[in-house]
Amino acid sequence: MGLVRLRIKEFAAEKGWTLKEVSDRSGIAYTTLKNYAKSPGLATVDVTSLHKLARTFDVLMEDLYEIVQE
Repeated sequence: MGLVRLRIKEFAAEKGWTLKEVSDRSGIAYTTLKNYAKSPGLATVDVTSLHKLARTFDVLMEDLYEIVQE
């Protein structure tokens, strides 16, 4: 099973937003968002959260993550 890293911090920095602002704008709980943003590699991610983040940052879902381990 592969691991993915979410690019939340990068997209937030481009917008000039804090993680708290991303949480408020996306509707994702701050603690969940913080865990996603700080993890070097996740085995699972909630697809609904990916969808919300993609809408919040106005990007494709595929742009939100990178595979860090196959």
